[in-house]
Amino acid sequence: MGATGKDNLDLTFFTNEGDDSLLERFRRVLKHTRYFDVLVGYFRASGFYNLYRSLEDVEKIRVIVGLKLDEHTWDIYRHAREGAPLEFRSSHKIREQYRNELRDDVQATDDNLETDTGIRKFIDYIKSGKLEMRVYPDQPIHAKVYIMRKPEGSEDFGRVITGSSNFSFSGLSENLEFNVELKQGYDVRFALDKFEQLWAQSIDITEDFVSTVDQETWVNDSITPYELYLKFLYEYFKLDLSYDLDLIKDRLPEGFLDLEYQKQAVVNALRIIDEHGGVFISDVVGLGKTYISAMVAGQLDGHTLVISSPVLLDENNPGSWPNVMRDFNVPTQCLSVGKLDSIDHNRLKRIKNVIIDEAHAFRNQTNKTYEQLASICHGKRVILVTATPYNNRPEDLLSQIRIFQKGKQSTIPGLPNLEKFFSEMEGKIDRELRETDYPAFLEQLREVSSEIRNRVLKYLMVRRTRTEIERYYGEDLKKQGLRFPFPYPPTALFYKLNATENRIFNHTIELLQRGFNYTRYAPMLYYKGKMSELERQSQRNLIKFMKQLLVKRLESSFFAFRATIERFIRSYEIFLQLYDDGYIYFSKKHLNKIFDYVEAGNEEAIEKMIEEGLAEKFPASQFKPSIRTDLENDLNTLRTIREEWQGIKRDPKLLEFIAQLKEDKILNESKLIVFTESEETACYLRDSLEIHYPGRVLMFSGKSDESLRKEVIYNFDAKSSIQHNAYRILITTEVLAEGVNLHRSNVVVNYDIPWNPTRMMQRVGRINRVDSKFDTIYTYNFFPSEEGNDAIRLREIAMMKITSFITLLGADSQLLTEHEEIEQHELFNKLNSYQSEEDEGESPLSYLNEIRRVMENDPELFKKISQLPVKAKSAISAKGKKDAVVSYIKKGNLEKFFICDVSLETKELDFLESASTLKCEPGTKRANYDLESLYKFIGVNMSAFRNGVTSQQDEIQHQGSKTASAKLLQQVKFLLKQFTALPPVDEKFLETLRLRLEQGALPKQTVTTAQKAGEAALQNNDAKSALRALKQSIPPALLTGHISDSIKVEEGVEEVILSLYINGK
Repeated sequence: MGATGKDNLDLTFFTNEGDDSLLERFRRVLKHTRYFDVLVGYFRASGFYNLYRSLEDVEKIRVIVGLKLDEHTWDIYRHAREGAPLEFRSSHKIREQYRNELRDDVQATDDNLETDTGIRKFIDYIKSGKLEMRVYPDQPIHAKVYIMRKPEGSEDFGRVITGSSNFSFSGLSENLEFNVELKQGYDVRFALDKFEQLWAQSIDITEDFVSTVDQETWVNDSITPYELYLKFLYEYFKLDLSYDLDLIKDRLPEGFLDLEYQKQAVVNALRIIDEHGGVFISDVVGLGKTYISAMVAGQLDGHTLVISSPVLLDENNPGSWPNVMRDFNVPTQCLSVGKLDSIDHNRLKRIKNVIIDEAHAFRNQTNKTYEQLASICHGKRVILVTATPYNNRPEDLLSQIRIFQKGKQSTIPGLPNLEKFFSEMEGKIDRELRETDYPAFLEQLREVSSEIRNRVLKYLMVRRTRTEIERYYGEDLKKQGLRFPFPYPPTALFYKLNATENRIFNHTIELLQRGFNYTRYAPMLYYKGKMSELERQSQRNLIKFMKQLLVKRLESSFFAFRATIERFIRSYEIFLQLYDDGYIYFSKKHLNKIFDYVEAGNEEAIEKMIEEGLAEKFPASQFKPSIRTDLENDLNTLRTIREEWQGIKRDPKLLEFIAQLKEDKILNESKLIVFTESEETACYLRDSLEIHYPGRVLMFSGKSDESLRKEVIYNFDAKSSIQHNAYRILITTEVLAEGVNLHRSNVVVNYDIPWNPTRMMQRVGRINRVDSKFDTIYTYNFFPSEEGNDAIRLREIAMMKITSFITLLGADSQLLTEHEEIEQHELFNKLNSYQSEEDEGESPLSYLNEIRRVMENDPELFKKISQLPVKAKSAISAKGKKDAVVSYIKKGNLEKFFICDVSLETKELDFLESASTLKCEPGTKRANYDLESLYKFIGVNMSAFRNGVTSQQDEIQHQGSKTASAKLLQQVKFLLKQFTALPPVDEKFLETLRLRLEQGALPKQTVTTAQKAGEAALQNNDAKSALRALKQSIPPALLTGHISDSIKVEEGVEEVILSLYINGK
């Protein structure tokens, strides 16, 4: 045992230690061997491909392997041996079991050039007759005997090696083994005699080896490009294909349409919930997200809580949540989104699922409402219902995802640290480029959106568009007698200002842009005391908002603008009087509430809050003297605007609307839905139109009562059980832009510009329903212009006025969705052309439907595809392209696609890019390829996959030291060390809090509040007070079990599922 080097090879015993391995012994002895016989319990391909070079000069190889027979096979074999010669049935069963073991063995080997070459050499040996294999079934073989005979005329007969090593890579070199080499001729002959006896009693499996390896393992050379393409689709959609859609059909209410696209959404959602604890139901408006969500809840155990706006909790509304959930027989409680603080947490104990309607309203983590929602949802499955989850910033999505995911320990494959990921996404967007290089800014947004979609949303979201539904489920819709109405290109209506109106209109815009400081709404910018940058920025943000409010009022209606100017003047006069009395009143608390309303777009509530927000009292002496000068200048500007507008006696916009109502055939004969952002404009329109259409005009706003809500439903909802026809024109604010059906109408009039076209889509979505009786829907948009007869000039003037609005509103005011340009002609064209929100390019649904058709129409092909081995390969000709390999690689639930070409540079592809690259026709011939290049490219792809996984796993360590979370974590660790003996309940509280902070499982508002409270106590060196402050600041529900705690993140082993060689030659 102490000998080394060459001495080791002369020893009789060896143990695989150092260079003294069975593999090295074979390499030495086989140089002079003519016949090589092997008797082992396990013969592994890994043993052969490590040794094949040493077998080149061996004339004949025979192998007997043992087989651990299952009980059924052993019974068959024993019966055959006792009664008669071995029959086909028992022989076939034994060979089948061997093939299964062999297939698993080869599939487990490394996918590289060395292995591939070794296995192919093995097959060549078999086909040439050099290698024969048999299986001995009589009884288990525990022996490991290797007989090597030398050519005739040699000095000795040969060698026998026996001991503990099986013919596998581990047995040859890795494991600690104990083997002996026997050199005496009588030992060799004894072993040979026994081998010959066993050989005669064994079953030939030579052909089984070849057929199994050739056809059932990754060495298969017959897989066509089309088969590989289908294998790609099968592996990607395997879980979707495994669900039985009829199980959902059985739970549908009587009379409810059995729609394939809705059932498929339920299947996808259930899988996502199972894997991640929550799901986004984000189909575009009008596809039945409420019904899909109800079907999902119906498949889950436990009671369900629905959180929604009041209008969708009204049982008089046939499409309301209480009615839908009752129809689907789902045990449900309902809660208004404005009453989250009133929930009885004892009632939540039997709630296992929470549906959050219009979930995009919770895209801000830093308010109390979000904290209340997080407490309610904690530990429960979550269904987020929203057609517009991503409005402006990546943070919008993170806030919603964190309702059911931990920020630093997510279940998303390869992406544990969501906080770091979304921070990086935000960092990739240079918002200053919006002003200096807009095309570059748009490209940044596209890249970020694509990365978020491919790395996050594809795991969490169900989203389909109308175009997709019509294209991929058209036959089912037709069978059900359904269709989507055609959206006719929007019509632009120009209200023409005369010379005086135009002059005053333009002068007002100029004054608001340059002559108005909005001082009354940002007094703390003049404060001499200490102010954080965040507090100063919040004041600047409020200035922007108030500027936007004035501009929107001007564009909405002259009436609403005059009323707003009057309120501004009154507010300034009161503020100045209080200042002259020696005090300034301001409320930081109310400012936070204001920004909650900003998020919700509730402008009336904001104005009211600002007017009533006189809470904190500051001495006027603590403010810079310039504040009074600026207040006076602002007030004078407002009075100038009021005075100029007192000379305006007519309303060109209203006059144009009344004229169009009489002249335009569609407007004259149809039920109309008229939207405006201003409640004052809505009231003004109602009163004005009532003169022309007495008793036929209905107005609804956030202040409307229950009786008016019923009238809306009875007169405009096609699904209402009560149908009235009293009203033809419905005038409404944004309160009816979401969550209600108004599809007894097919006309929407946007009386003021819907600056965010996403909002316009939501408005039109009230009438664009899959069950509408109309073939066509119409949209009308109003734009300001000047008097004149030239239609082109009308448009140019309208664009110029939109430009002035945009300039005044500011580039960051969310005018359009994230992918749209903000130049005036782009906004104008966007609002006045039918550009479907669904036109999002190629869809994964086309590929899912393709593999589903194969499954349903060609079961034999589908079975073949499903049984193709992983690591499958094929090749396709692509003249003029570089040679390259596309690889589909998985580890657990993480799956990625890479392409590497002759430059040895790799690029990650998304699913659609990969699918389009692999897609081919059934008759596509398999091309030739260079084996060495194939594995070189696969190796580069695998390295890219490993590097990505490693860097993503490192993300979980990310923890900024300056964040409130990091500071609070330091406080918790300090308190755990500070107390030598804590009551068990307090120790458990701190340990749980530490864990949840490390996981990123607490809302930002909660963390910030607790951190400040703890910091204040610790500044006084009062640890007990700090502990008490933390316990008071953190809702107990947030420290209970998280929904993702029970979800096992599947790690798995990395493996190449398949690879396609692209032969450019």
